[in-house]
Amino acid sequence: MLWIKALHIVFITSWFAGLFYLPRIFVNLAQETETVASERLLLMARKLYRFMTLLALPALLFGLLLLWLEFGAGAEGMKVPGWMHAKLFFVALALGYHHACGSLLKKFENGANRRSHTWYRWFNEVPVILLLAIVVLVVVKPF
Repeated sequence: MLWIKALHIVFITSWFAGLFYLPRIFVNLAQETETVASERLLLMARKLYRFMTLLALPALLFGLLLLWLEFGAGAEGMKVPGWMHAKLFFVALALGYHHACGSLLKKFENGANRRSHTWYRWFNEVPVILLLAIVVLVVVKPF
């Protein structure tokens, strides 16, 4: 179980690194006026989005496996504590944020971005809040 937990942490950390960095690329794309630089940033964003999607999949699979091993189904079913329900809620929000990044990337690719670099700077703070909530719930287990 410790190997699975270690792999889960590594993939989560790697996935969140992408969630932190991709919106920073969006900040630069929203400010950029040169075509060559914009194309390079779009290429970086596309590759990063693909890579972070590949990292999210094993993170989720190892997480589900840990959930099963830790709170596995007995005769009366899974007994999952409240903090885990809250954590799963924030994980769902992180997945939604990941999907939103993909939608924003498509808008940049189609030349349809209407948001300012300031908006993307604020958008970039969302994964910090999500990660903070998830880590506090897992470590502190407040309920």
